[in-house]
Amino acid sequence: MTEPSRRGLNDAVTRLWGVLAPVYDLPFLQRWVYRPPHDEVIAQLRAHHARKIADIACGTGILSDRIARELRPDEIYGVDMSDGMLGQARARTDAVQWLHGPAERLPFDDGALDAVVTTSAFHFFDQPAALREFHRVLAPGGLVAVAALSARQPRLQAPSANRWKPQHNASPAEMRAMFEDAGFVISEQRRIPRPVWTRVISDLITVGVKN
Repeated sequence: MTEPSRRGLNDAVTRLWGVLAPVYDLPFLQRWVYRPPHDEVIAQLRAHHARKIADIACGTGILSDRIARELRPDEIYGVDMSDGMLGQARARTDAVQWLHGPAERLPFDDGALDAVVTTSAFHFFDQPAALREFHRVLAPGGLVAVAALSARQPRLQAPSANRWKPQHNASPAEMRAMFEDAGFVISEQRRIPRPVWTRVISDLITVGVKN
């Protein structure tokens, strides 16, 4: 279950993103900050031949829209907590089913999906709870791909027992442990390649499969 203090902080973050939704779509921000993890996730989905996909914390829907256009899955869902973000997402395309909900309580039946992805938002989640929920909604053999901020310097990674902050940037080892604790077999983990001038952003993609 999500800690009340963390959920309260995350609710505040959700309200802030509702206000900042128009800024999120600025071309330079999308190209240099968000497109590298989006490209990585698209490649994983294509290799997995995923047909029923959910993009969690979808924001204004740029990745969900790309998935719909480039992969043409049978079902694509964009899920977010921010009404402001979802409003822009709905205006973007009707090829995606847009849903309101938290990562820790997804609006899907058990085993309903064959891929769950999330980019640039995992640091705001109750991470163990979210991964357990991803596992619940995936069918056996389903794919999870998480692209998340992960500091390269251990001193910048708060220990998991100290979650006072509204976000937590998990280390690679911690990500692996959380994936395995949730029931996933990890198939890949690596740093997301970026142009040298954007490497101040340190993010990691971790990919797992449900047995």
